[in-house]
Amino acid sequence: MNQHTRFNLPICLAVEEDAFFHSDEIVKRYIPEMIGQKAIVISEEFLIGIYKEKITDISRDFGDAEIYAMGNASFDEAVAIAKKVCVEEIKIIIGIGGGRVLDTAKYAAHISKAVYICMPTSLSNDSLASPFSVLETSGRTRMTFACKIPTVIIVDTNMIINAPVGQTLSGIGDTIAKHTALFDWKLSASKSAAMIDDFAYALSRMSYDSVYHCDEKDMNSRVFIRILSRALVMGGLAMEIAGSSRPCSGSEHLFAHAIEEYYPEIKISHGIAVALGSIPACIFQGQDPSGIIDYFRIHGLETAPGKYGINKDMFEDIWEKARTVRPGRITILDDVRPDRVQLDEIYERMEAGE
Repeated sequence: MNQHTRFNLPICLAVEEDAFFHSDEIVKRYIPEMIGQKAIVISEEFLIGIYKEKITDISRDFGDAEIYAMGNASFDEAVAIAKKVCVEEIKIIIGIGGGRVLDTAKYAAHISKAVYICMPTSLSNDSLASPFSVLETSGRTRMTFACKIPTVIIVDTNMIINAPVGQTLSGIGDTIAKHTALFDWKLSASKSAAMIDDFAYALSRMSYDSVYHCDEKDMNSRVFIRILSRALVMGGLAMEIAGSSRPCSGSEHLFAHAIEEYYPEIKISHGIAVALGSIPACIFQGQDPSGIIDYFRIHGLETAPGKYGINKDMFEDIWEKARTVRPGRITILDDVRPDRVQLDEIYERMEAGE
């Protein structure tokens, strides 16, 4: 069977000003049969407080849908929501929030087979359209679960403009990191029976190129937000088509996963962590990192590990652990084993902003 018969695509991607205030009209335009169906809005307590007017308005537009404040972004929470959806015969799940909410709502929709409408309040990573949910399983342990991508994605540019700058920077980091991820994917294909899907590769490359070569440098401009949101969705679709996270995840992501698993006390977002990881990954791959470093500098994305509480010893240990966090995933870390001297030199260059 041709693998391209297997993947799902969103029916709608709307990136509009004040889109949250007319989300029902957007849905009606694309899937009119959904209007009037029972819905539930999933978000977090603090977001429901901050965006009370918008979330209440969305609830009203979807037949006074129940507004559900989820607890943690866990597998158990997603299953509990899915159970509620099935028992109460709810047909639509609307996720409003950042990555935690969207991953939980997405997995709940996958289990319950409800239509999933994704409404991000920030553009912090490409999980908004990816076929995976990262959820807590026990304690701090997180696992990645395969699931269905959203049916509808609605991005309200006003919401993103007002989101914390760090979250948009995180989305930029996750996008630019595709540069090293794609190198590792090609390397993996050359050393194994795994095939590269050319279309998925091209989509991921376009995602990176559209942001890296974007003439608009103001992160708060609607033009930039439109380009970044489409880039993150393209990354998600590349993963859906490839049937894995390989088009968007390489050694730079192993660095981020090692931080998440072994140094949970380090306060750093996923997208910023992969941005930091992409600089040494570039060097290990024999690529010149100066282009992405300059790009991060333009947007004020801080690449000095020390700014996030990562000292030299931790930096070395994180890279040592990075090669063990995803067994079987072939990256440049299978070919190179940087010694302490090289890692110290890279650390110092990153601290100096070079």
